Amino acid sequence: MNSFLLLTLLPFSFLTLLWPAQTTPPPARPTPTQTAPGPAKAVAPPVVWSATRPLTADDFKARAPFTPQAALTVADIKASAGCKDYVFAGGVQATFDPNTSWIRDLKKLTPTLLRHEQLHFDITELYARRLRQKISLTKFDCLKLQPTFDNLTKPVYRAWATEENRYDGETNHGLNAAKQTLWEQQIKEKLAGLQVFAE
Repeated sequence: MNSFLLLTLLPFSFLTLLWPAQTTPPPARPTPTQTAPGPAKAVAPPVVWSATRPLTADDFKARAPFTPQAALTVADIKASAGCKDYVFAGGVQATFDPNTSWIRDLKKLTPTLLRHEQLHFDITELYARRLRQKISLTKFDCLKLQPTFDNLTKPVYRAWATEENRYDGETNHGLNAAKQTLWEQQIKEKLAGLQVFAE
């Protein structure tokens, strides 16, 4: 019996504040009938997390909406699982979506802001490694693959979301330099502790 399951966990978006929240509504956007169609925009492939390939300003390709935030990082944990001839195979990748991630004003981009956004992606990789670790410790029954895989991935996904929100809260979206530095050190240590589960 051959069976295959592909599960992709939904991407998370992480906003970084640059100035106080907007108090007036943004101007109305034009309706589709008010704009002429432009040329098709090239779609950039996702960036797979790598210790040797940090994010750059060029990776943030989306246009910033009317919002007070300085940046948006859209990261994802892509997990797949399948069985062929009753043998389990699975994979997990941390990815960054350039097409939906943005920086409000590239002229005002600081190394601090880019480091904050990079750490969102690093946290995504940390939880991808935790998921790889869990998969390596689990004996999968190919006849019950989907529920087992779902039960394994959902808690990791929830913990990842909680950690990302805690990171933004404790660092005030990167504006608290001391907390930002502390988080960078902690995540670096946690990634090193799970190096065996790096892709």
